[in-house]
Amino acid sequence: MAITAAMVKDLRDKTGAGMMDAKKALTETGGDMEAAIDWLRTKGLAKAAKKSGRTAAEGLVGVVVEGGKGVAVEVNSETDFVAKNTEFQEMVAGIARAALDVADVEALKAAPLDGKTVAEVITDKIAKIGENMTLRRMQKIEGDNVVFYVHNAAAPGMGKIGVLVALKGGDEALGKQIAMHVAAANPAALDEGDLDPAMVEKERQVQMDIARESGKPEAVIEKMITGRMKKFMAEVTLVNQQFVVNPDLTVGEAAKQAGAEIQGFVRLEVGEGIEKKSDDFAAEVAKMAGS
Repeated sequence: MAITAAMVKDLRDKTGAGMMDAKKALTETGGDMEAAIDWLRTKGLAKAAKKSGRTAAEGLVGVVVEGGKGVAVEVNSETDFVAKNTEFQEMVAGIARAALDVADVEALKAAPLDGKTVAEVITDKIAKIGENMTLRRMQKIEGDNVVFYVHNAAAPGMGKIGVLVALKGGDEALGKQIAMHVAAANPAALDEGDLDPAMVEKERQVQMDIARESGKPEAVIEKMITGRMKKFMAEVTLVNQQFVVNPDLTVGEAAKQAGAEIQGFVRLEVGEGIEKKSDDFAAEVAKMAGS
């Protein structure tokens, strides 16, 4: 597979590695971006653990809580300008309310809204505003007490990041603090039991490869891996992360001290995992001038 300059740049952006190291990593892995990131980490050449998912698409996340039930929906637009449009915001709010009564995105598209289906409402808004829009995701959560937080709010109940936290015990103030923590720290799962086993195994293999580069005996490497995986769990699981409100406690410890148990959480961020096409403006102008 040919390694392009764009691929090298993308890998450098994600890892902070040098140009030649990034190119070599892609060459060694046949152009596989995720494998190249792991290769750089193994060699100690990834200077920063940057997120591989890049937020590029625009739009809003809308959240609604009713009783012990909460829902978050992501509706994308092409530009941030449309996301600030009152009509678009009203549509997102309506879609979020409709989502309380359905199980998934496909059912939500067929759900009634203002005398039409949600899908028809979106189609009409596309025709009126003149910009493509998509209903991308929805997530629901239930618990004894569900609290929400919206980051970079554009209007009540909607913004760039929407978080829902379900608690047993505790109060709304605690729930709001934990939701704000989730927005900032972006945990992968509630606890170790909720982590994707494939993700854990992948990390273990990467850490094994890094440790073996040191040339230490296998017995020493095993102890190193135990410590590194414990650190990994503390970084990616909500209950084991240091609480942003009080770093002396983990989130789980803070909840326990408040007489609460975290039952689950939802976090949606606009455009998460979508990479917007990067247009070369200079090339576009040159092309137009030559036509």
